[in-house]
Amino acid sequence: MLVVSFLLFSCQTTKNDLAYFHNLEDAPSGTLPDAQSRYPIVIQPDDELLISVTSAVPEATAAYNLPMENPATRSALRLTTQPRTQTYIVDEQGNIMLPLLGRFHASGKTTAQIASEITAMVAQDVKDPYVKVDIVNFSIDVMGEVKTPQRIVAERQHFTVLDALSQCGDLTDYGKRDRVFVIRSENGQRTYHRLDLTSSEVFNSPYFYLKQNDVVYVEPNQIRIDNSKYNQNNAFKLSVISTIVSSVSVIASLIIALTR
Repeated sequence: MLVVSFLLFSCQTTKNDLAYFHNLEDAPSGTLPDAQSRYPIVIQPDDELLISVTSAVPEATAAYNLPMENPATRSALRLTTQPRTQTYIVDEQGNIMLPLLGRFHASGKTTAQIASEITAMVAQDVKDPYVKVDIVNFSIDVMGEVKTPQRIVAERQHFTVLDALSQCGDLTDYGKRDRVFVIRSENGQRTYHRLDLTSSEVFNSPYFYLKQNDVVYVEPNQIRIDNSKYNQNNAFKLSVISTIVSSVSVIASLIIALTR
């Protein structure tokens, strides 16, 4: 009976350690915060933007677009041979150079703000223009105790930690659900924040919504650390024993050769 009780307790503990949002049922129901308005993605130097300008008469806005070129983006250098629209690289001062319109300050603005401002500028000469702005380099690195650590290219700006972990196959059984770190670089400073995925309060954190070039790191639990140390110690011992056996074998061979 004692053994059975211990096993049941162990299973319950493991189940709780692997669960997300323990207090989700107790949390008040409601609408999640609008990430686009509360935590907007703003453009930074070295960002890569894809900007297209169109209208009911395509010929009227053709000159406002960059010419077709191969490759389309820096990351597509070895992946495509098809000509596509060029992208804009935000310089260190936060500017890009637009055809006909000249220098445009993009840093610190959202894609919606950039599209609105460019639309107003083009509308002075073209009737009802439409401007679309996308971030090409919206990528996140996911490391640590996930099943498939990798770099993810987000296909939308409303991208959360759960989206990133899901694309990596979720956390492993050795990942700490309450110690998921988001490392972020903004304005020349690097900051980090710990997210507790066992609590529903994580939805209110500004770090729950990822930004370009974020790093998500899942800390390993004590079992993984102990296993790693155990494997390293065993590998070291095996190496020492192998060296000793080899040395003894060489010495024995020399002694046999000399005594013949």
